[in-house]
Amino acid sequence: MFFPAVASAMAERVGPALVDVPPHECPGTGSDQAGKAAACQGCPNQGLCSSAQPAGPDPAIEEIKEKMKTVKHKILVLSGKGGVGKSTFSAHLAHGLAEDENKQVAVLDIDICGPSIPKIMGLEGEQVHQSGSGWSPVYVEENLGVMSVGFLLSSPDDAVIWRGPKKNGMIKQFLRDVDWGEIDYLIVDTPPGTSDEHLSIVQYLGATCIDGAVIITTPQEVALQDVRKEINFCRKVKLPVIGVVENMSGFVCPKCKKESQIFPPTTGGAEMMCLTLNVPLLGKVPLDPQIGKSCDTGQSFFSEIPNSPATLSYRDIIQRIQNYCSHDRPQEERKP
Repeated sequence: MFFPAVASAMAERVGPALVDVPPHECPGTGSDQAGKAAACQGCPNQGLCSSAQPAGPDPAIEEIKEKMKTVKHKILVLSGKGGVGKSTFSAHLAHGLAEDENKQVAVLDIDICGPSIPKIMGLEGEQVHQSGSGWSPVYVEENLGVMSVGFLLSSPDDAVIWRGPKKNGMIKQFLRDVDWGEIDYLIVDTPPGTSDEHLSIVQYLGATCIDGAVIITTPQEVALQDVRKEINFCRKVKLPVIGVVENMSGFVCPKCKKESQIFPPTTGGAEMMCLTLNVPLLGKVPLDPQIGKSCDTGQSFFSEIPNSPATLSYRDIIQRIQNYCSHDRPQEERKP
C-alpha cells in the first residue's frame, strides 16, 4: 500500500492514450499540426490529437524555483557506478556539515528504487507527516532533516516498480511539496547512472542555482569508466563539478599500520582521471570496516571513530566543499 501522495504521483499522465498505430507521416502529438495534417485524415486518433493542449513549460519549475529560494546551497552527489559508496558519502557529508549547530542541513534521497538513506541515517521505519505547508522532513537532529521515498513505503522490503514518468513525478513532489524551510545545505543523493532521475533533478533545479556535483568513485578502472560518463553528463547539462572523491582508497591495518590496496588503481585511479579530465580531486577516503558498521546501525561515523584516517579524510573533503560553496561565484556559473 502506497502513501496517498505517492499514488497521486503515479496518476500523472504524460500524454494522450493513442488507440492504434499512428500513420508513418504522423506529425506527432507535440506538433501544432497534430490532428490537422493530411496524414491525420482517417486516423482513429485525429480527434484526440487535435483537442490536445500543446505541451508547454512545466509549471512546477517556477513553483520549485520559488520553494528553493530558502535553500542557500544545493549539492548533488553522483556516481556513474553503483556500490562505490555514494549514499554513504551523502550521509557523512550531511553529518559533517550539521556539526555546526548554526547550519541547517537537509538530505533529499532521489534514489527512488533503492532508497538507502533512511537506513544509513538511522531513520528506518519513520513516517512523513503532512502539515498545512506540505510534507515535513524526518529529522535526525534539530538541524538535520531527511526526505526519501523510503518513508512512504509500508515496509523497507517493498519494491518500487515504476517507469520514468512516475519517478519524475515523485522527484517533483519532493522539491515542490516538502516544507524545507530555511536551509544552508541541501544534499541530493542520486542513483547510479545518467538517466531519468538525474535529468529530472537538473531540470527542476536548473533555475535555482545549483552549486555543483560531487562525484564518487573507487580506484579500479571498471568504476572509473562509468565515472567518466558521469563527468561528461555534467558537462553536457552544464552542471558544475565540485570535484571527485575516491572511496575505498587503500586499507590501513589498525594494528600494524601497513597500507594495502584492496582495489588496485591499475590506470592511476581517480587522481590520474582528474588530471586527464581537468576536474578537481577533493580527496581519498580509505577503507574502514567501521564505516559500514556505522551505516548499518544508523550512527554517525564521525562521533563513533573521531580520529581514524577515514574521518580525517572526510573532514578535509567536507572543508573543501564548504570552501567551494562559500566562494562568491556569478549566478550563471551555478546554473546548469
